[in-house]
Amino acid sequence: VAASASVTSQQHPPPHSTHRRVPHGVEHTNRAQGEHNAVSEDDHTVITRRRKRSETWSELQWNSKEDTSSLSGQTEFKLTSTSFALTGDSAHNQAMVHWSGQNSSVSMMGRSFQFLSTDYGTTYEKLNERVGLKTILSYLYVSPNNKRKIMLLTDPEVESSLLISADEGASYRRHSLGFDILSLLFHPEQEDWILAYSHDQKLYVSVEFGRRWQLTQYGGHAEGYICVYIFIYELFLHFTAGSQYITCKLQNCSEGNKGKPFPGFIRPDSLVVQDQYVFIQSVHYVSYKRNPFYPMKLPKYTLPKDLQIISTDDNQVVTAIQDWHQNDSYNLYTSEQGGLFFTLVLENVVSSGGPEGNVMIDLYEVAGIKGVFLSNKVVDGQVRTYITYNKGRDWQLLQAPARDLQGNTVYCEQPFCSLHLHLHVSENPYTSGNIVSKDSAPGIIIASGVMGPELTSNNVSIFITSDAGNTWREVFEEEYSVLFLNQGGALVAIRHTPLPIRHIWLSFDEGQRWDQYSFTSSPLYVDGVLGEPGEDTLIMTIFGHFSHRSEWQLVKIDFRSFFSHRCQPDDYLTWQLHNEGEVCIMGVKRTFQKLKGSARCVKTRDQQRARDSVPCPCTEADFECDYGFERGTDGSCSPTFWFVPTAASRDCPVTTESYLNRTGYRRALSNNCTVGGGARPGPRRQRCPSSAPRGLQLLTMEQTLVAPLGNNVTLLVFLEEGASATTSITVDFGDGTAVSYANTSSIEDGIRHMYNRVGIYHVSAMARNHLGSDRVTLFLHVSCELERVRLLAPPVALKNRAVNLSTVLEPGNVGAVTYYWWLDNKTEPVVTLDAGISCSFSREGLHNVVVQASAGNTVHQDQGTVAVYESFRSNVLAFSPYLDELNPGVAEWREDISRVVKTSVIQATGIRREQVLVSVFPGLPTAAEVFIVPGDGSGEGKSLFQVLMSALNQDLIKFSLRPGVLINVYATPPLVDLSESGIYNHHHSGAAVIMLVSIALMCLVVFAIYKFKRYSHLMRQPNPYTTCRVSVSAPDLFHCSFR
Repeated sequence: VAASASVTSQQHPPPHSTHRRVPHGVEHTNRAQGEHNAVSEDDHTVITRRRKRSETWSELQWNSKEDTSSLSGQTEFKLTSTSFALTGDSAHNQAMVHWSGQNSSVSMMGRSFQFLSTDYGTTYEKLNERVGLKTILSYLYVSPNNKRKIMLLTDPEVESSLLISADEGASYRRHSLGFDILSLLFHPEQEDWILAYSHDQKLYVSVEFGRRWQLTQYGGHAEGYICVYIFIYELFLHFTAGSQYITCKLQNCSEGNKGKPFPGFIRPDSLVVQDQYVFIQSVHYVSYKRNPFYPMKLPKYTLPKDLQIISTDDNQVVTAIQDWHQNDSYNLYTSEQGGLFFTLVLENVVSSGGPEGNVMIDLYEVAGIKGVFLSNKVVDGQVRTYITYNKGRDWQLLQAPARDLQGNTVYCEQPFCSLHLHLHVSENPYTSGNIVSKDSAPGIIIASGVMGPELTSNNVSIFITSDAGNTWREVFEEEYSVLFLNQGGALVAIRHTPLPIRHIWLSFDEGQRWDQYSFTSSPLYVDGVLGEPGEDTLIMTIFGHFSHRSEWQLVKIDFRSFFSHRCQPDDYLTWQLHNEGEVCIMGVKRTFQKLKGSARCVKTRDQQRARDSVPCPCTEADFECDYGFERGTDGSCSPTFWFVPTAASRDCPVTTESYLNRTGYRRALSNNCTVGGGARPGPRRQRCPSSAPRGLQLLTMEQTLVAPLGNNVTLLVFLEEGASATTSITVDFGDGTAVSYANTSSIEDGIRHMYNRVGIYHVSAMARNHLGSDRVTLFLHVSCELERVRLLAPPVALKNRAVNLSTVLEPGNVGAVTYYWWLDNKTEPVVTLDAGISCSFSREGLHNVVVQASAGNTVHQDQGTVAVYESFRSNVLAFSPYLDELNPGVAEWREDISRVVKTSVIQATGIRREQVLVSVFPGLPTAAEVFIVPGDGSGEGKSLFQVLMSALNQDLIKFSLRPGVLINVYATPPLVDLSESGIYNHHHSGAAVIMLVSIALMCLVVFAIYKFKRYSHLMRQPNPYTTCRVSVSAPDLFHCSFR
């Protein structure tokens, strides 16, 4: 089965790779964000036709000479090959190849799996002839536990069905679906158990390999991310307020059966489920073996900007952290077994951004030999390649080859000169990437790189090592894709070029000698090279085309004629792993076997030679510095300035009774040395001492400080130290109620409470035992959702005179509100906590006023216009009492009445429209104010105002509200009389003052009765938001001045 070309999920990096990226020319086959590969990583491959302008590994420009090489002078041999053209498929620039069965000759390829081969690709037939000529296929799946079981998914736009085969595609049965499949996920052990995620965000389960489906009742929508762990399906569910990490059993995934291992909401992209670990990267929490979550203990002053999980092999976490001062590099940290305590192993590792916005770390884990890593590190502004043989305890530069490809001596002395490698791993299976190694060929590493003081992209060559990086040889001066054949017993190299080629290179002695072979008579543009799963394949298929518009050409190369027999013991020789002569690595002496260079035998998986391991006595080199310690220049581990070893252990968890007493040294998890008398003492587990509560934390499940009125708020209480069984917890909600618990075990799912009034509540929690107590508080904002804000501004104002601007909120009481005021199109607003401001305008004309009210996550806006003059005259208007009964109390109604009154004034007085302004006041009784503003002629304001008053006194101003209903407009005693000089002139007689006071009192009484009736009506309604509907008067005004 060819390696999968689908991009591995960010939560699960591919084996031996820390580079999470989409390679050039490969389609992203995962069709949902965060989706796991729907099939085994060794099941299918996407091949994309090269663009006319191809890219090489280092983006080098090659000359136009066809298929030249430094070894071109050798004899050319011909390979046994057959060619097959995918007739009628030239329009497609992408193909997917899928192998079925175990060691099977059945493969399928082509756009939508149109072709089927049962003889390793010698011939192909149309797959549609077996499933129906009119059937349109969209995806293919193979059971990872039984390769004979195949499932074809039809195009849901035509029909929604599955075609299921149990005989490697020889026959199919059609099964209709009641939903459209977005992605499938197979169980890692049960071959017939499948999860299906639909386009409408529902989760289905089948235990009959897709023949029947059942909707899971999990009470939420999966957020495109589903992870399987043994027999438990872990679902990542999406809710309105965020995302939660939920677990439930497949057979009964109901609300009552759900588990919430991590209380609270998290970012969807921060959840990483990998082997025995679950990480919440955004808040740096970890769970080991699905136990409770604990915060990851990083060195104290490590302040991560970003955290990436690299590896969880051997029950040890390797993570890359970008510290607060880093931009283009990361630091590497390793943990102990539980993944809690981390120590620094390498600083300033090179990082870069991937094409999908992901992060690529230049760290490569060598396959086949545990503990060997390569990494590119920034040193004094230069990028250099380092290697470690003990999983990061010690790093060293790579020794450059002693001679170049022509046999000349290379003068490259460390530390000024060494070998540097490009460590980008190809996720595209038909190319080997910048570096490649295989489990079946331990010790062999092939990579592109340069010799010199630093890593560059110029003059790149191909290098190979047969002893795990101790010595290197240059094998090509140009870039080649090198693939493993016969489990590493042979190597195949294809030149990486945008030009058509005819030749490949073959080596049987780990790259010591290369022979050139032709595989086609006509030059071919190579798009990909594939073989059956694993490196034991002896048949390879080269995909390509003779021109950019020609049909796909499949060239099958059969290498079986090169091998005469099955490998026997005398075909092998042994070699011992060492590090510059030191044979005890990671506590053992390891001996490997490999084929002799002259052997031409077939290696099979069941014949892989045993690898011997002999334990070594433990020495200082087998121990690394423990958490809180760092290695000095003399090699010893001493406490950092922030760590106090003699203090009571802060890592004593609240759920157990023991902790690790740290001595400064710990043996690496993968180290198998035997403890002797000279060994360093590692941490010892001791009983946790009784301690007072410390590290009490209080937060809401949503991790916010805002809660909606009338809804349950879930409060979470965490305690870092203090025995949970003997520590009581008391929570005061700040509204006069409190609850107490005898221990912390009863509040693991949180404490629910509902607030019935808007406000800011002082919530506190106290933990207490016989040794002491700890207390924590938070201020919780309980609010209603703001529905509307209305600006109250006078339509006319005097120049350089104070103007009061205020607002009215709906509902009136929503909690804490912030107001933003913009006047005259200013770019910076004035921010207030009050609902009004007082300001003045220094020039005449129209002035824009905009106000925004922000409450919680809601922002609403209103705006208005204020006309500013040197002088104006105005008078308050009253209306027939019947108008109050028809006043709905909305702004639009008042605007319409203002327009009607203005029209009536103009018709009765003849005053020009631009000199009359009318504004109806909010509230009852209905009243308005009419303004006479200056026109073009000076001195006419007073005479026009007298004309207006005369019309009002003669009842000439009236309007029809509806047929038969006539509303009269009356003049009240003038409140403001402004002469042209801008001086207030008072004409109020004593009787007028008494009348004015009487009218004001009457208005207040009517308004109070109206509010009382409305309040009584609202109190009778069964509305939990009653307190939100009561309007309150505007608070005191904030005074400011604008010039």
